[in-house]
Amino acid sequence: MTIPYPIEGGCTCRAVRYRILSAPLFVNCCHCTWCQRETGTAFALNAMLEADRVELLSGELEFIDTPSNSGKGQKIARCRHCKIALWSNYAGAGEALRFVRVGMLDEPNTMPPDIHIFTSTKQAWVILPASTPAVSEYYDRKLYWPQQSLERLEQVFAKTGR
Repeated sequence: MTIPYPIEGGCTCRAVRYRILSAPLFVNCCHCTWCQRETGTAFALNAMLEADRVELLSGELEFIDTPSNSGKGQKIARCRHCKIALWSNYAGAGEALRFVRVGMLDEPNTMPPDIHIFTSTKQAWVILPASTPAVSEYYDRKLYWPQQSLERLEQVFAKTGR
């Protein structure tokens, strides 16, 4: 599927609107128990993008510090009005990467998962497609990411000194 970028998304009350300027680095469908509790459902679907490729168009965000499975925490960007989560910044990448909640896109079908992770704790009734890689815990990016995404990530780390 070829997607014409930019694409847009926003919160439920429509106060916050944002634009994604390019394809994501990678899209994770996470089945860990942390994501299940945080979302109140079976998994979280996050598109990883460089922060400068996610443009806030309108609205005000509030950032909530929350724990994460790594122990390093995350900052969740939420609409100040409806409190819906739009993206996270995890401690490992800091402000440089945004993990955008795919369900908040105007057209979420444009970003299916590239991989299913932490499937060791997925809900038994969730059936994973054979066509998408799945791993029991986390994964080695070098084994699954496209070369172009690895190069983009290296550029991010070079800019941030990580």
